[in-house]
Amino acid sequence: MPLTVEDKYQYWLSYAKNDMESAEIMLNSGRWFYTQFMCQQAIEKQVKGLYIFFVDDNVPRLHDINNIFDRYKDKLPDILTDDRAKLFDTLSQLYLRSRYPDYTSTLASFATRDSAQSIYEKSKEAFEWLLTMKPQSES
Repeated sequence: MPLTVEDKYQYWLSYAKNDMESAEIMLNSGRWFYTQFMCQQAIEKQVKGLYIFFVDDNVPRLHDINNIFDRYKDKLPDILTDDRAKLFDTLSQLYLRSRYPDYTSTLASFATRDSAQSIYEKSKEAFEWLLTMKPQSES
């Protein structure tokens, strides 16, 4: 039996939830850079899950959250605020730079409790908001 759109969305969402939980664990253990990185992973996966509903199941292999989100934002019931767009840009930069070892150590040296806490709180809020963007199934 082929997977439904809902099945595919749930696949992405389950990994996104796991990443948000991991971000909280990293925050509570003082691993500031990894808190931020796991927030990036959670939001990216959630945005890709929504992509399946609004575009198709050929999810782009990109890590620029706003780029992916822009492909379907006009189909959403709510607008993307400037604050969320800025968060998505910040998170995307964390991913891109973390792919290179030299950047990772540099970024890790700049990560602080305050920056990690701020990104975590904003990501958690964005995560909850993104959950409300999923189309309701007709039953």
